[in-house]
Amino acid sequence: MKKIWGLLFVFLLGLSLTGGVSVQAKEKNSEKKAEVTIYLVRHGKTFFNTTGQVQGFADSPLTDKGITQAKQVGKGLKDTKFDLAYSSDLGRQRNTAKLILAENEKKTPKLSEHDGFKEWNYGGFEGKTNAEMWTPIFEANDLKFDEDWTDYDKLVNKLGDEGVADAIAESDPLKVAESYKDITKRGQAAMDKVVADAKKKKAKNVLIVSSGSMIPTLLEMLVPGEYQGEAIDNCSVTTLKYKDNNYSVAKINDTQYLD
Repeated sequence: MKKIWGLLFVFLLGLSLTGGVSVQAKEKNSEKKAEVTIYLVRHGKTFFNTTGQVQGFADSPLTDKGITQAKQVGKGLKDTKFDLAYSSDLGRQRNTAKLILAENEKKTPKLSEHDGFKEWNYGGFEGKTNAEMWTPIFEANDLKFDEDWTDYDKLVNKLGDEGVADAIAESDPLKVAESYKDITKRGQAAMDKVVADAKKKKAKNVLIVSSGSMIPTLLEMLVPGEYQGEAIDNCSVTTLKYKDNNYSVAKINDTQYLD
């Protein structure tokens, strides 16, 4: 009788352990299948955008048009339940994010700030005209700079995101502009934080408000080769998908909510 009860105990214990492993496997598979949609939004139009001045770590307020743009994006995404939301401490990014969330009809998350989403630091060019910074770089590459950024995609295709950033850093009279290595270091730290938070909270939708040069840098970091110098307009939405430790691009510079 003791032998019978002993065998029965071993059998039941085996079933229990097998069931436990099965549950863990299911949980692991479920985590792998989870997909996160990341909405990368450029801030609304600012005063410096209107006057054609260089705006990196320097900040300027949203114009009336910029405020309207942010509200339009918010209305366009009003049915999207954001589980996480980020910007940097730059007022133009923070205020754009708040305006978008204010239009949302779901329960919205607290806005988190991270330096990794700041625009590039343009050093001694901050506040100067775009032409003053960009013209020498364009001309050095046999291209022409204009306020419509007609040849910008050609510049990016020739130098790459890294080459453009380093060309600015090299020509900065104060020698304090960020190198590409500096920019990507903080950008990667920011995205690592987003992924960690998303896994912890099982997030499905994430809002990130950043800037016109930083968004392409994030794209190049996460999905190399996908960005080809496309314009990143004020309050355009660039959408990424994250799944199984991999990113993919759904849309770049989507302006449908502004039409």
